[in-house]
Amino acid sequence: MNYILFDESIVRTNLLPLTFMRPVADIRTGILTIREKWEKRLKATTSTLTDGYLSNKFPIVRERENILINGSVCPNDEIVVAIKKLKPNQIVVCNDTIIALHVMEEELDRLGEPASEGIEEINITTPPIKINHTWEIFSKNEIALQDDFEILTKGRKSQVISNTNRVFQEDRIFVEKGAKIECSVLNASNGPIYIGKNAEIMEGSMIRGPFALCEGAQVKMAAKIYGPTTIGPYCRVGGEVNNSVLFGYSNKAHDGFLGHSVIAEWCNIGADTNTSNLKNTYDHVRLWSYAKQTFVNTHLQFCGLIMGDHSKCAIDTQFNTGTVTGVSANIFGSGFQRNFIPSFTWGGTAGHTNFNIKKALEVAEVVFSRRRRTFDQVEKDLLTCVYNLTLKNKYL
Repeated sequence: MNYILFDESIVRTNLLPLTFMRPVADIRTGILTIREKWEKRLKATTSTLTDGYLSNKFPIVRERENILINGSVCPNDEIVVAIKKLKPNQIVVCNDTIIALHVMEEELDRLGEPASEGIEEINITTPPIKINHTWEIFSKNEIALQDDFEILTKGRKSQVISNTNRVFQEDRIFVEKGAKIECSVLNASNGPIYIGKNAEIMEGSMIRGPFALCEGAQVKMAAKIYGPTTIGPYCRVGGEVNNSVLFGYSNKAHDGFLGHSVIAEWCNIGADTNTSNLKNTYDHVRLWSYAKQTFVNTHLQFCGLIMGDHSKCAIDTQFNTGTVTGVSANIFGSGFQRNFIPSFTWGGTAGHTNFNIKKALEVAEVVFSRRRRTFDQVEKDLLTCVYNLTLKNKYL
């Protein structure tokens, strides 16, 4: 069967700026991205039905019969069983949300039209994890991480943990091949700890689960990390981190605090940068919404920074509680930054100017090379397209 992960348009907009550069299904929460969760469960590759400008990097694969799956939904056992039995004219739903539907190739171009009669609904009784807003990536990270841990480690044996470390509840710690951990404290009392292939935890670090360090990622010396936190592939992290998710290839390599935050790919957070994640009044945090074009109530007491791909900040940057930064912003200057920083802006508290796209592409190419990745024409076109989209309206 051919599986296609589709974006719900309202959810895609709600998840900006994190979905400027990717489909919803390529958001990471837990250990894996949503796409990786589905492919692991279905034992199949997937393609994507998403915004047109993303199609060069994320093309759709069409076959005679296709099953479309909601890319904001994380799989559970009940859903997977239902999808594998799905037949034409059947849809899988949960609480009025369409999770999956079986369509023929010719029907793919008619999606969104009024449904024909005779559609049979298969209702799911176990609600899945569903990511509808940016802040849910970290607020639902604990249960997503625990689910992924069970799937990834079932029936497998962890690599031996060096006796230079201090370990609590070793049976809830899993270390993949090639990972290095020395002279650190790993405490899995509150949740599992997963250390990915060729990842490294340097000396003096203190880790409390639930925690995931993905492939090739690195925790710097004497870091303090509180769960539930996910450090995506090839990230470098130091200082103090609490309940945050870094998608991949980003750096927070120095001292400073990051809490209740989401950092997309290819970002760099300067030394001694701090994010406020709690208001002095202890009120619920309001966060910029691209869908509403205003600040909306997260109903969370703790919420820090949402940072889009390719954005950077200088040393000693201070982020206010509930700050949203768009794509490829270059942030610097003393004092607390604005709570919303549009994409492709250059500056700080003293004011912003446009970040020249030519310079943004040059910086991205250098950053890719530092991770031995090629910033090819597809990546250049994608970043340029996002620049043009945001240039028309700095708030989009």
